[in-house]
Amino acid sequence: MGLRRRRAERETPREATPPAYHGPMPVLTIDALGRKCPIPIIMLAERIHEVPVGQIIAVQADDVAARTDVPAWCRMKSQDFVREETLPRGWAFHIRRNY
Repeated sequence: MGLRRRRAERETPREATPPAYHGPMPVLTIDALGRKCPIPIIMLAERIHEVPVGQIIAVQADDVAARTDVPAWCRMKSQDFVREETLPRGWAFHIRRNY
Protein backbone atom coordinates (compact mmCIF):
# COMPACT_ATOMS: atom_id res chain seq x y z
CA MET A 1 0.00 0.00 0.00
CA GLY A 2 1.41 3.36 -0.97
CA LEU A 3 2.23 6.16 1.46
CA ARG A 4 -0.41 8.48 -0.02
CA ARG A 5 -3.15 5.91 0.33
CA ARG A 6 -2.29 5.16 3.96
CA ARG A 7 -2.17 8.87 4.77
CA ALA A 8 -5.55 9.44 3.07
CA GLU A 9 -7.11 6.58 5.04
CA ARG A 10 -5.72 7.97 8.27
CA GLU A 11 -6.99 11.50 7.56
CA THR A 12 -10.44 10.51 6.28
CA PRO A 13 -12.93 10.58 9.14
CA ARG A 14 -14.88 7.37 9.49
CA GLU A 15 -18.57 7.44 10.21
CA ALA A 16 -19.30 6.51 13.79
CA THR A 17 -21.60 3.53 13.99
CA PRO A 18 -23.44 2.91 17.23
CA PRO A 19 -22.55 -0.32 18.95
CA ALA A 20 -24.91 -3.20 18.28
CA TYR A 21 -27.47 -3.80 21.01
CA HIS A 22 -27.48 -7.33 22.38
CA GLY A 23 -30.02 -6.94 25.19
CA PRO A 24 -33.59 -8.22 25.39
CA MET A 25 -36.00 -7.11 22.70
CA PRO A 26 -39.34 -5.48 23.49
CA VAL A 27 -42.36 -7.76 23.79
CA LEU A 28 -44.66 -4.79 23.05
CA THR A 29 -44.07 -1.65 20.99
CA ILE A 30 -46.27 1.41 21.33
CA ASP A 31 -46.39 3.66 18.26
CA ALA A 32 -46.76 7.23 19.51
CA LEU A 33 -45.13 8.80 16.45
CA GLY A 34 -46.80 12.09 15.56
CA ARG A 35 -48.32 12.45 19.04
CA LYS A 36 -47.39 15.39 21.26
CA CYS A 37 -46.65 15.45 24.96
CA PRO A 38 -48.13 14.01 27.17
CA ILE A 39 -49.77 11.40 24.90
CA PRO A 40 -46.72 9.05 24.63
CA ILE A 41 -46.54 8.87 28.46
CA ILE A 42 -50.28 8.31 28.77
CA MET A 43 -50.09 5.49 26.21
CA LEU A 44 -47.17 3.93 28.11
CA ALA A 45 -48.97 4.17 31.47
CA GLU A 46 -52.12 2.57 30.03
CA ARG A 47 -50.34 -0.37 28.40
CA ILE A 48 -47.34 -1.25 30.56
CA HIS A 49 -49.42 -3.82 32.47
CA GLU A 50 -49.82 -5.82 29.25
CA VAL A 51 -46.13 -6.74 29.52
CA PRO A 52 -44.99 -9.38 32.04
CA VAL A 53 -42.83 -8.16 34.93
CA GLY A 54 -39.17 -8.16 33.88
CA GLN A 55 -39.96 -7.75 30.17
CA ILE A 56 -39.29 -4.78 27.90
CA ILE A 57 -41.83 -2.39 26.40
CA ALA A 58 -40.82 0.13 23.72
CA VAL A 59 -42.40 3.51 23.04
CA GLN A 60 -41.75 5.06 19.65
CA ALA A 61 -42.09 8.84 19.71
CA ASP A 62 -40.88 11.81 17.70
CA ASP A 63 -41.85 14.58 20.12
CA VAL A 64 -38.58 15.88 21.56
CA ALA A 65 -40.22 16.21 25.01
CA ALA A 66 -40.41 12.40 25.18
CA ARG A 67 -36.61 12.26 25.49
CA THR A 68 -36.90 13.73 29.00
CA ASP A 69 -40.46 12.69 29.85
CA VAL A 70 -40.03 8.93 29.43
CA PRO A 71 -36.93 8.60 31.68
CA ALA A 72 -38.56 10.92 34.25
CA TRP A 73 -41.75 8.82 34.23
CA CYS A 74 -39.65 5.68 34.74
CA ARG A 75 -37.96 7.21 37.79
CA MET A 76 -41.30 8.37 39.26
CA LYS A 77 -42.94 4.98 38.69
CA SER A 78 -39.92 2.83 39.69
CA GLN A 79 -39.59 1.28 36.23
CA ASP A 80 -36.21 0.74 34.55
CA PHE A 81 -35.33 3.00 31.64
CA VAL A 82 -33.18 0.63 29.57
CA ARG A 83 -32.11 2.67 26.56
CA GLU A 84 -32.97 5.17 23.85
CA GLU A 85 -32.66 4.04 20.25
CA THR A 86 -32.52 6.57 17.42
CA LEU A 87 -34.96 5.79 14.62
CA PRO A 88 -35.18 7.32 11.12
CA ARG A 89 -38.04 9.37 12.58
CA GLY A 90 -37.84 9.92 16.33
CA TRP A 91 -36.71 7.47 18.98
CA ALA A 92 -37.66 4.19 20.59
CA PHE A 93 -37.52 4.24 24.39
CA HIS A 94 -37.07 0.84 26.01
CA ILE A 95 -38.49 0.34 29.50
CA ARG A 96 -38.28 -2.76 31.72
CA ARG A 97 -41.40 -3.37 33.80
CA ASN A 98 -40.46 -3.88 37.46
CA TYR A 99 -43.84 -4.57 39.07
